[in-house]
Amino acid sequence: MLFQKKIFLIGFTQKLKKMNKYILLTILTFTLISCNLNKTNPIFIQGGGSLDDWANLAKYEKSNSELINLKSNERVVFMGNSITENWIIFNPDFFSDNPYINRGIGGQTTPQMLIRFKPDVVNLKPKSVVILAGINDIAENTGPMKINNIAENIFSMSEIAIANNIEVFICSVLPAKAFPWSPNIKPTKKVVELNSILKDFCLKNNINYVDYYTIMDDGKGGLKVPEHTSADDLVHPNIEGYKLMEKIIVKALNEN
Repeated sequence: MLFQKKIFLIGFTQKLKKMNKYILLTILTFTLISCNLNKTNPIFIQGGGSLDDWANLAKYEKSNSELINLKSNERVVFMGNSITENWIIFNPDFFSDNPYINRGIGGQTTPQMLIRFKPDVVNLKPKSVVILAGINDIAENTGPMKINNIAENIFSMSEIAIANNIEVFICSVLPAKAFPWSPNIKPTKKVVELNSILKDFCLKNNINYVDYYTIMDDGKGGLKVPEHTSADDLVHPNIEGYKLMEKIIVKALNEN
């Protein structure tokens, strides 16, 4: 009986070893396939980034290298997300006719902007920086974020700018009733809360606060339709919305 048990255990152990070989081979195969897929089909990251370049530093790398050699005492960099990036599409003359540099990247959140703030802003040695950020954080584009953490990332960008003798203009987040790409998130109250924190920070630290929100609000916490956005968008300004924003920011820049 003992001999039979011993034979059984030896046989079972051998089978287990063979099974382990098959399991290891299967894991190795799936790992290799996964690595190969990532090379041909990179993981999508909001803001056009990748696992190798989460903040999409490459987007403006070439343009930045060219601008560094072109000195300007009046340069203004507009740092932001798609609302800033689309601005130059709707009205390219606003940038080409002025010493304005657009450094918006669609879909980006404040931690991504903070990472690229030095190459995309500081290294260009601008007179001023206009920061319009936070809406995609509320939309949780790169994961959930507390309102205070969003504000602190914007504070950090402003502190970096001030340390490099760059005048700061922090903009209010635009009104938003809903996100077409994140329909379960209700942004209205969060936008108001974030703007309140940003405004208070600017007042306490003698930083320019640019209020787009008040004049663009439809009275219910959203952008005015159809005056400033379309009914199927609700987040991004249309050409009339940008024209209004231009009046506001140009006045603020000229007053300083």
